[in-house]
Amino acid sequence: MAAGRGIGRAVLVHGAGGGGWEWNVWRGVFAARGLRADAPDLQPAAEGLEATGFDDYAAQVRVALEAMPRPRALVGASLGGLLAMACADAADALVLVNPLPPAPWADDLPARDWPDRVPWGRDARLASTRRALPDSDDATALFAFRRWRDESGAVLRQAHGGLVMDAPLCRTLCIASVQDEDVPPDVTAELARAWGADLLRVASPGHVGPLLGRDAASVAAQVAAWLAAP
Repeated sequence: MAAGRGIGRAVLVHGAGGGGWEWNVWRGVFAARGLRADAPDLQPAAEGLEATGFDDYAAQVRVALEAMPRPRALVGASLGGLLAMACADAADALVLVNPLPPAPWADDLPARDWPDRVPWGRDARLASTRRALPDSDDATALFAFRRWRDESGAVLRQAHGGLVMDAPLCRTLCIASVQDEDVPPDVTAELARAWGADLLRVASPGHVGPLLGRDAASVAAQVAAWLAAP
């Protein structure tokens, strides 16, 4: 199905501690189907990473999305999914990949104690990266290990604290990994049911498996077909 019959452009929003590079496979799949996708890197506030809040990132997502002509989609993974929800009013379609959920579903997330600066970049290790990417090949694990970055603890505290979000008015697809310890798949399924969204369960293990695992291209192709639907 040609992308021109549905959504023609998309902004891809990465998760905490990552970057636009997480979407490299998806961008290639989308491009092959005539769907242009931009994957910007979220930037810390001028006062520094520790002073960066959720709204600082959400403002960047909105600017990137509104720069695109319609019809346009907003695709977000993990924290990027929650950021996409915050900007859904400016989108014509929404895709949420293992998204951090809003209130009240955020209460079902594993409890975490976030420092002001989460040292994911500083403390990155290849061994721990491989554990986080159980179905990725060695080259992908090495690529990711070299690119993890520190994250704002304030952003994560806000996100895990349960932000109030309105159900999106545009059509929405939620994707849940069957083995996600960060956002349990049942939480994503409950969110999809409550919002009347489509739900795609994928076999990719791990939180970022749909983006960086061996099935990433297949998941991206399914999403591209969903976006292309008139």
